Formats: sequence, structure tokens, C-alpha cells
Amino acid sequence: MPGNVQILSTSETFMVKGLIMKLKDAGINAYFTEDQVEEIQKTQEDTQLFVYYLDEIIPKTLIYLKDLCLESRRTVIMIGNPVEYEETLKYLPESHVQQFFDRPLNMDAFLNAVKKFFTDEMMEARKKSILIVDDDVSYMRTIRTWLMDSYRVSMANSGIQAITWLAKNKADLILLDYEMPVTSGPKVLEMFKSDMSIKDIPVMFLTAKSDKASIVRVIALKPADYILKTIDKDSLHNKIDAFFMNL
Repeated sequence: MPGNVQILSTSETFMVKGLIMKLKDAGINAYFTEDQVEEIQKTQEDTQLFVYYLDEIIPKTLIYLKDLCLESRRTVIMIGNPVEYEETLKYLPESHVQQFFDRPLNMDAFLNAVKKFFTDEMMEARKKSILIVDDDVSYMRTIRTWLMDSYRVSMANSGIQAITWLAKNKADLILLDYEMPVTSGPKVLEMFKSDMSIKDIPVMFLTAKSDKASIVRVIALKPADYILKTIDKDSLHNKIDAFFMNL
């Protein structure tokens, strides 16, 4: 079973070395990284799963992991005690935590969780990939929840973040907010079209405006489609399912 696991902790303790050994025995490549942002950055490109062995709460690291998980669909397994875990959730949302394990660690349960993660990842990789670009993170999470049963859904809260994500990841469809405060949807689409590596990715606009003039402005940009933000879950699913079926 292929995969790379990064074990984060303040030091490579006996327990951390044991985790690495057990994972390697299970055919999963694992390595230790000190839980500092600068150290994580060195090897994060090749990491599918982070395992955070908590012995000290470092807010800067947790905030960095939060952003990394948001941008590139990474996830974290936490090992610690319930008090430590509650403290980490002040900085890293629970939606980015694959699972929490209390100490003393049940090694069999831990290994099964890691194996399940990579099995699920292999199945997930077969799904079409959708990137949502919207400054409203709450709305993005709702759409992601609606679609994640059938699609791999990632999120970016700005055009720049989207381009950064697309430089490292593949998308089969982009759902792009038409109205964003810093760089508008049309401007972001222009940025996409000027980049040879992503210019052919189909884009559907998300818009809150349903008046005729607004719709005409959206259509003039020749997106693959446009979606009113008032759309319900089933209608959104049907629209996107039909789009992929007709490719």
C-alpha cells in the first residue's frame, strides 16, 4: 500500500520511532518531522497524511496545518490526551482531523485507521475533482458537504489561493464565485485563462444575483455554466452530474 506519513512531534522520542517502525512494517513509508512550520514545508509535497503526536501545543504549526489542509485536502491524525486535543481545536478545525487517539495508544486501532485512510484515498482518487473558489468559507463548506459523496472537493478562498492549489493539484471543474471582494470572479477567470496549464479547466460561476442584467454579464464570459447560490443540494448534484456525463 503506497503512501507517505509525516509524524510530527517536538522530538523523535521512543514512541515516535515505534510508530514509524510499525507503519513501515505495514508497508507505509513514515518519517519524523519536528513540529515547526519550516520543517514541515521541506517535505509536505510528498506527504499524504500527517500524524501529530502531541506533547506541546504550538499554535503557529496548527494554524499552518489548517491552511495546508484547506488548500490541498490533507488531513491529520492526532495522538494525545483529551485536554491537549481540545486545545488543538482552537487552531485546527475538527473537520481537518481524520481521527483522534487517546494515550496510551491502541496500536492496532491506529494502524487500521492509517490503512483505511490510504484505502479511502485510492477510491477517492477515482472520483472527479472539483475546486470551489469563494471568499465565503461557510458557504464553501456547505457545498463541499453536498458534493463530497460523489466528488473530490477542495476549497480556495481567493483567486491567488486557487492558482496556488492548481499548480500542485488537478481539477476537473471549478466552481467560481462571481462576486469576491478583493479579486472578482471575472478577474480570477481571466487569470485562469492566461495560465496555459489551467486555461482549459471548465469553470461554472456561482452567483447570488438572478436578475437578467447580471445573468447576461455572467454568460458573456462564456463559463461552462452558472449556478445561482439559492440552488438546493439535489439540483446542484443533478447539474454537475449531467455536466460530467455530457463531456
